[in-house]
Amino acid sequence: MSQLTSFLLVLSLCAFAPLCFSSKTKGGYLYPQFYDHSCPKAQEIVRSVLAKAVAKEARMAASILRLHFHDCFVQGCDASLLLDSSGTIVSEKRSNPNRNSARGFEVLDEIKSALEKECPRTVSCADLLAIAARDSTVLRGGPSWEVLLGRRDSRSASLSGSNNNIPAPNNTFQTILTKFKRQGLDIVDLVALSGSHTIGNSRCTSFRQRLYNQSGNGQPDYTLDQSYAAQLKTRCPRSGGDQNLFFLDYVSPTKFDNYYYKNILASKGLLNSDQVLLTKNEESRELVKQYAENSQLFFEQFAKSMVEMGNISPLTGSRGEIRKNCRKVNS
Repeated sequence: MSQLTSFLLVLSLCAFAPLCFSSKTKGGYLYPQFYDHSCPKAQEIVRSVLAKAVAKEARMAASILRLHFHDCFVQGCDASLLLDSSGTIVSEKRSNPNRNSARGFEVLDEIKSALEKECPRTVSCADLLAIAARDSTVLRGGPSWEVLLGRRDSRSASLSGSNNNIPAPNNTFQTILTKFKRQGLDIVDLVALSGSHTIGNSRCTSFRQRLYNQSGNGQPDYTLDQSYAAQLKTRCPRSGGDQNLFFLDYVSPTKFDNYYYKNILASKGLLNSDQVLLTKNEESRELVKQYAENSQLFFEQFAKSMVEMGNISPLTGSRGEIRKNCRKVNS
């Protein structure tokens, strides 16, 4: 067989096999064209329903993006977070990182219902969430990326995994980095993905210790601008007001941009986990400075890191299932 014939044969095979242009992950193959034939309108449906929800409440974009992050860090990107408690399942929604703060489930229910009407038992909840996270970013002015698809849904959840694997606002820099490395992500992914805090809110209880010298050494948190701290104290008292909400990026709270990094440089990162990117590691400090200066650089890396995060241990092939209802396993 001549080289030309061999080449043409390979090319023709690839035309019928999207796997030729896919990404090999820890769990199998994912590729952008997964639903092109089985549910060609899938991404259009996700975008349409989500756009209405975000137009109604801008904060919803950040909430959906956060759900994807909290899902992928527990058992991989398998929609385990979306499961309610039932039978042998104890929902991850009860964990410390999610209790009283994880939201947006009703929007995902609406998207799933529309998908089931268009193409029953075809699009997984895990893929739905990955697409919605990308569209949430775009709807607030952030970068777009090609979402790799083909994930299937978990039949289990892990409350302990949710409590132990998701970085907390008061974790040390090293603890946060360790949790990222455990998922196969590196320090660049950590700094870039933290930039999602350019939209959304945080509760008083998540940063109170920075305001009232509760660090354990009795010293004020000098990494927090004191005039900014005084402003925060007016609605985040020493006790009470736990659920009071504050913008993560006080400059442009509903726009996906690089002000998050500019705020950190001004000692106005709201969470301890934000500010330590500048104060505790030389490499992360340089990345914060670069992203503050160059929004395009931040956008490009954020898109790359979101694809990497979306590749964490997906269920593919015959593993898992395609849930009919994202809140419960199929009977």
